[in-house]
Amino acid sequence: MYAILDIETTGGKYNEEGITEIAIYRFDGQEIVDQFISLINPERPIQPFVANLTGITNEMLKNAPKFYEVAKRIIEITTDCVIVAHNAGFDYRILQTEFSRLGFEYKRQSLCTVELSKTLIPDQKSYSLGKLVRGLGIPLSDRHRANGDALATVQLFKLLLTKDLDKKIITKTVRADLKQQIDDKLIRLIEEAPTKTGVYYMHREDGTIIYIGKSRNIKKRLNQHFTNDDRKSRRIQLEVTQITYETTGSELLALLKESEEIKRNTPKYNQNVRKSKFNQALYQFIDHQGFINLKITKVDQRKKSITTFSNKQQAKSYLHRWTEEYHLCQKLMGLDIHKGNCTHHTIKPCIGTCLLSESPEAYNTRVQKLIDDNSFGQQNMIIVDRGRDIGEQSVVLIENGKFKGIGYFTLNHQINNADILRSIITPMPHNKEAQHIIQSYLRTHKKLRVVPIASI
Repeated sequence: MYAILDIETTGGKYNEEGITEIAIYRFDGQEIVDQFISLINPERPIQPFVANLTGITNEMLKNAPKFYEVAKRIIEITTDCVIVAHNAGFDYRILQTEFSRLGFEYKRQSLCTVELSKTLIPDQKSYSLGKLVRGLGIPLSDRHRANGDALATVQLFKLLLTKDLDKKIITKTVRADLKQQIDDKLIRLIEEAPTKTGVYYMHREDGTIIYIGKSRNIKKRLNQHFTNDDRKSRRIQLEVTQITYETTGSELLALLKESEEIKRNTPKYNQNVRKSKFNQALYQFIDHQGFINLKITKVDQRKKSITTFSNKQQAKSYLHRWTEEYHLCQKLMGLDIHKGNCTHHTIKPCIGTCLLSESPEAYNTRVQKLIDDNSFGQQNMIIVDRGRDIGEQSVVLIENGKFKGIGYFTLNHQINNADILRSIITPMPHNKEAQHIIQSYLRTHKKLRVVPIASI
């Protein structure tokens, strides 16, 4: 017996999504014998992108039942069933998460029609549900709604059953609950892990560190490591015998510690992590009219950059935002100019060339403000973030524009007194990677407390 289902969610952070709609068809291998379809009040807002995709709005869900009101029905219709879904890992995880919030452990076997289709119907242009069923001539209405997608999955699954003549592939693909896939050693390591933010170290039997990682929830991240089925994850699962941790409270400190300790320890499974996490940088130059121009190019280690970005798309996104925030010219920011589309505050719009109506000195003042706000320059400052416990705060020290180290404090006089501040800081080397981590973190965490200080 199969429970073929589709779930629509609010979107959002991993394991924080809520169900907005669910459709389940109980299928005996020949025909549908039961069904359950319902909107669900997720008790959290729907992401705008998801609302546009599905057509499900917050208003539609106000009077819908909450998950706990339909949980019993979901258990009944899926009892003694194998869960079948297109990208089953997602739908099954969402169900488990919702039941976990109710204090109930929901366990079923599962089948993924994406994986089965790749084996039984090879050489398709795409295995997304919409494109796959269209290519197979299976009708699909109400795309991205639970009922429409679930019915299409029923028809797809019927086709897959007919193609699996010897039944070996489906038998091998049935997946038990995740905990049944990992041995007692890995379960023990997960259970012993904290749910806090910090850095974790995987050791093999002789104590050697084979992997270093960071997470805002170490237990959750280890669960991902130990349930992933890629080649690297399987090797780690075989070799790891012990995990140690260092909680940091602050994700920024975790990022900085992870970066530095990977460099120092060179764990065998961190080879890709050791590669630079940024490849674009923002540089400045002055044109023949005396205006400061900004330009995004690949990182040049010989030049001093204003700030760095993970990729060119991210860099352009920030430049567009800054043209609005600081009232700057798109052309002088190195962005493409479109007719009538210049964010400079001139009366006459730009057409290919920016016709600036102010002196270079006035314009450059705003550019310099942008530069000062997004680079270390020669600044002396501390960045204050959350600590490991209540009452404690973390601190990152920047002196003369260079990263000096990290520490923790409980009383303000500890960071106001130069001698004490120096003593609580754990020194760490300044490098391009650390600078990128700090600047990127500051860009995305605007509410962080940044305190100018006198040089210590």
